Amino acid sequence: MQGGIAELIAAANAGDLDSRQRLFARVYEELKQLARRQLAQAGAATLDTTSLVHEAYLKLVGADEVALNNRAHVLAIAGKAMREILIDRARARSAEKRGAGAAMVTLDGAADLAGESMSPEELLRLNDAIEIVANNEPRLLSLIELRVFAGLELAEISALQSVSERTLNRDWQRARARLFALMNTQD
Repeated sequence: MQGGIAELIAAANAGDLDSRQRLFARVYEELKQLARRQLAQAGAATLDTTSLVHEAYLKLVGADEVALNNRAHVLAIAGKAMREILIDRARARSAEKRGAGAAMVTLDGAADLAGESMSPEELLRLNDAIEIVANNEPRLLSLIELRVFAGLELAEISALQSVSERTLNRDWQRARARLFALMNTQD
């Protein structure tokens, strides 16, 4: 099955739209799991799992410059696209509800980021914190996106990035601490 994915990725990177569609069909169930996780986090009652997967797919099909590397990379960029869609929706909802009080957010682990429901305001604060981390520490950004939004375990990220799990664990601790601090000090 992995060989088939590698062939589809190579053809998709060569510009074959049919291969890109077959690739996304092949990882569709994994994309739905990502969407469920992100919808639970965002508390997006107006969007269902299938709609989020389809919107992410449309966003990615339109992005010709996106070169795909492997299955984990496909999931990572799809997770990022889903996050962007949910952030846009949260911004729209938040614009309607200006003045809501911000609650303290805790980050005890990946499940806290990806599993618990967040208000639109909390989701926007998470996004703002991630953008600050992206500007200062791109390596942590990659880890956050792969761990939280693509749902990959440290072992999978280790293989993908050729970095030891021990180093990734230290980076993950630092990333969580940075996000916690940024999310709880933003006005």
